[in-house]
Amino acid sequence: MKRVCMMLSVLAAAAVTAQAASAQTLKSVTDRGMLSCGVSQGLPGFSSPDDKGNWTGLDVDVCRAIAAAVLNDPTKVKFVPLSAKDRFTALQSGEIDVLSRNSTWTLSRDTALGLNYTGVTYYDGQGFMVRKALKVNSALELNSASICVQTGTTNEQNVGDYFKANNMKYELIAFATADETIKSYELGRCDVFTSDVSQLYAMRLKFAAPNDHTVLPEVISKEPLGPLVRQGDDQWFDIVKWTLFAMINAEELGVTQKNVEEMAKSGKPELRRMLGGDGNLGETLGLSKDWVVRIVKAVGNYGEAFDRNVGAGSRLGIARGLNKLWNQGGIQYAPPIR
Repeated sequence: MKRVCMMLSVLAAAAVTAQAASAQTLKSVTDRGMLSCGVSQGLPGFSSPDDKGNWTGLDVDVCRAIAAAVLNDPTKVKFVPLSAKDRFTALQSGEIDVLSRNSTWTLSRDTALGLNYTGVTYYDGQGFMVRKALKVNSALELNSASICVQTGTTNEQNVGDYFKANNMKYELIAFATADETIKSYELGRCDVFTSDVSQLYAMRLKFAAPNDHTVLPEVISKEPLGPLVRQGDDQWFDIVKWTLFAMINAEELGVTQKNVEEMAKSGKPELRRMLGGDGNLGETLGLSKDWVVRIVKAVGNYGEAFDRNVGAGSRLGIARGLNKLWNQGGIQYAPPIR
């Protein structure tokens, strides 16, 4: 807890600079002809490069969607891999235009860092992974366990809260990067690896024997993950926020990567407003009338991006769960485009 507070104090000091520099981010991006987007250092399904340096993932698709809306080209993105420790300062300093990296939305981060969360791309929660050989079926059986965790994350405090609440002892072993953390667990330096459940499934894919490990059923926290921008530039905040909302609304209205051009010809008022046939909603953001068409053509709607990267169509095969649309049993919801 002390380490987390100290880190927030350092970041809060840097936030003063971020707030003072009320940048015209849209102009900077368009003048540069390139979006600078902070991502993870390699988390399958969310943001990871292949051996040729091509990035894919749900967080990557958000970056490409913003580039499509702003620059009409989803390839005009410079991906900047960032550790948990460096991610916020990179945004505060102006090194990146947006941070689209698994980062939990909390009150302290939202108020103390000079940054704004723009929405939730993935509703997650923290869990535990163990070797099947331990024959542990519940997190409540982890008394006196050694636990590998990445420093600079909300996971450290959540572990402390959970074990204290259940009167259990534990040994925390913290590492600077996700790769160090998972490698140490795989080598047996600790009994348990803890992180967001999505990350547990993603990292398990990197193991030599992934089927030797299991994710325990308990989810011990709320971890809403989403993109961040600097405070002080409301136009850019709106652009990033409504790019995500456009993807969610497109799924709700049945607009897909394949049919978006045909749907743009529809006479339905709701579709005409969203896809630029009526009004000037895109122009109020500083974008073109067809900004949503650009987004969906580039990356698809939210459901398509989810399925392709982390869902049924991916190696992770994670169920939509809470990330289903609000009218399909989940809590994923976007304000209307009107």
